[in-house]
Amino acid sequence: MNAAKPKGQLLHLVFGGELDDLSGVTFKDLAKLDVVGFYPDFESAHRAWLGKARETIDNAQMRYFIVHLHRLLDPSTTRRKRRSAEPALLPGGDPT
Repeated sequence: MNAAKPKGQLLHLVFGGELDDLSGVTFKDLAKLDVVGFYPDFESAHRAWLGKARETIDNAQMRYFIVHLHRLLDPSTTRRKRRSAEPALLPGGDPT
């Protein structure tokens, strides 16, 4: 079956877990990573990321990340300049 790709789909992954050290991105236990989900655009991925980040705010070691899968799958979708609606994510997963 060959399903048509929705126009404008830019696949994103939201995941997180407890970090071993706040200065890096090494997780304490890879088996306990929380895969929040896959999203068709940055806006919906950001909403999911924000929800999980707020949900785990009491755990300083917990971090969630947004992975731009569309950039890995098709590098031509990488933009040179970031749109204002798409904040940069620091290694800790915090938007700037």
